[in-house]
Amino acid sequence: DPSRVVHPLADILRARILAIACGYEDADDLDHLRRDPGFKLACGRLPDTGRDLCSQPTMSRWENAPSLREVIRLMRAMVDLYCASYPKPPAAVTFDIDDTVDVVHGRQQLSLFNAHYDERCFLPIHVYDTATSRPVMVLLRPGKTPSGQEIRGYLRRLVRQIRRHWPGTHITLRGDGHYGRPEVMAFCEAEG
Repeated sequence: DPSRVVHPLADILRARILAIACGYEDADDLDHLRRDPGFKLACGRLPDTGRDLCSQPTMSRWENAPSLREVIRLMRAMVDLYCASYPKPPAAVTFDIDDTVDVVHGRQQLSLFNAHYDERCFLPIHVYDTATSRPVMVLLRPGKTPSGQEIRGYLRRLVRQIRRHWPGTHITLRGDGHYGRPEVMAFCEAEG
């Protein structure tokens, strides 16, 4: 009876992480892997008698469950963890901001063709502390080059969150040429 099947969140996450680590990036592979004895054992189940792991539809529901509001809260939590990793607020920090091409196969939601990379892709934005190489923020976004208004919005949220923890810290932002849009430069000048 499918209504009685329950997969704990930890089991779903473990199966997804191990599948990706084994080269199965697509959740569709879980329909095959869920019964695989070796994979079940790696996920803490008995190979022959243990319950099967979650299916692809269960994984898809889990992956698509977070709303935009929840994704923004996760981004804030990542920034909070970064700030908490310092024993005291630094006098100054420099952040490197860059996007990284993440090529997709098929027509996944939000994947777009990017002429620069000649691929359908996502173009997530990464922000790192240059002094420590610690990740500050990561944001999955569509495969198009971000507009100045879009970048300004991300940076505004990032700087606002950093300022909640470190109101007196001087923040320097470094990025590639397409991050030097007029909207971004005006924001940086206004923030000091």
